[in-house]
Amino acid sequence: MADQAKFLEGNLFRHISVMSLTASVGLMAVFVVDFVDMIFISMLGKAELAAAVGYAGAILFFTTSFGIGMAIAAGALVARALGAGDGTRARQQSGHALIYGVVFGALFAFAVWLNLPALAMLMGASGETLDLAVGYLQIIVPSLPLLMIGMIGGALLRARGDARRAMMATVWGGVVNAVLDPILIFGLDLELTGAALASVAARITIAGVALLPLIRYHGGFEKPDRAGLLADLRPVLVIAFPAILTQLATPIGQAYVTRAMAAYGEAAVAGMAIVARMTPVAFGVIFALSGAIGPVIGQNFGANRHDRVKAAFRDGLIFTALVTVLVAAILFALRAPIAALFDADGMTLTLVYLFCGPLALAFFFNGVIFVANAAFNNLGHPFYSTWINWGRHTLGTIPLVILFGWWLGAPGILIGQAVGGLIFGVIAWGLTYRVMDKARVEPVEPRAPFQRQSRLMSLLHHRR
Repeated sequence: MADQAKFLEGNLFRHISVMSLTASVGLMAVFVVDFVDMIFISMLGKAELAAAVGYAGAILFFTTSFGIGMAIAAGALVARALGAGDGTRARQQSGHALIYGVVFGALFAFAVWLNLPALAMLMGASGETLDLAVGYLQIIVPSLPLLMIGMIGGALLRARGDARRAMMATVWGGVVNAVLDPILIFGLDLELTGAALASVAARITIAGVALLPLIRYHGGFEKPDRAGLLADLRPVLVIAFPAILTQLATPIGQAYVTRAMAAYGEAAVAGMAIVARMTPVAFGVIFALSGAIGPVIGQNFGANRHDRVKAAFRDGLIFTALVTVLVAAILFALRAPIAALFDADGMTLTLVYLFCGPLALAFFFNGVIFVANAAFNNLGHPFYSTWINWGRHTLGTIPLVILFGWWLGAPGILIGQAVGGLIFGVIAWGLTYRVMDKARVEPVEPRAPFQRQSRLMSLLHHRR
């Protein structure tokens, strides 16, 4: 079972649907808890607490994106090795990716922790809201290495087609968080501190539950050695570095949106924070699709099945469209109860209603970008996803947010952000077909992109 490449045969739409739906259950378990956190904090009746979570959320998105990049690298490498029938290599790269994830995650968390006040002020936080956001983040950020273990472990399970166990890791994390939240926030009257401690406990749980099935059911890991670790550093970084850059674009773009929204007051920031919490809950299946379709593309690329690679991308877009239409209809029907759940009024209510209307349909183009990025990362072109994401969150965000914000006020900020997603979704769609057509005409060996050396490295090797 440990060495099987299960996506080389069978119905691709079914593979994508099963992987996405199971992965989304796990993701949504975490997102729902964040959503419930926001409900609990709103119940405390302090606008500065909700605003603090909004500012902190943008920074946590920044740290989480680092973990997503490392998980993408681990999943892509292992899926390719499995597709090529090399189970030993897959187990070796799994262990090395985990080690690098913990080391790099700890260094990154330390750098962020030292600069939390400056980062929160950069988001637009000030006064009591700034103090609350920093205190909340000082507890959660040091647990990033644990989150890295959980995220990379989940990616390794999905690369093997074990979506159910990857799902259960985050489900159990969500359960732990959901149980501890009311106890710590209300029972012990810890407010934001309680929410932060519950999140740390959830990360510990996710890490443990993700690692256990890899050891018990998938052959564990090859014993790491210095030579092997050094040999795998380049393959990991070749995918991880552009993938991390890709993921960091999103929180940086969101940070600009948060700062722009801050000009309209804490009610607008609170409305944006509610929308930010609702988005992954509502579209959890599409968020999961990026990680779910990656192994399907990666295994078939590793086996040189280019016809199935192209069909997987097409089916991923169809799946995205179906989910978007269904979710948008549900949000529109439930917009009044959702607003009432947060006691939303004024500008907060306006932004919630806007999201539950036309902006929900526009999320299809974000889904296109997710699927395209998974294709780029698994087809040996990870920097394409970097350029698409940075373009979407700079050129596709800043000028449009400025333009629509000037025209329509706070709602225009969300509208401008959505228009940027549409533009770059279309660009990513076309670029992916170009990459797949090129791969069909000029087949690439599964690990060739990571074994190429520069002329300088070749000369140094020859001299040795």
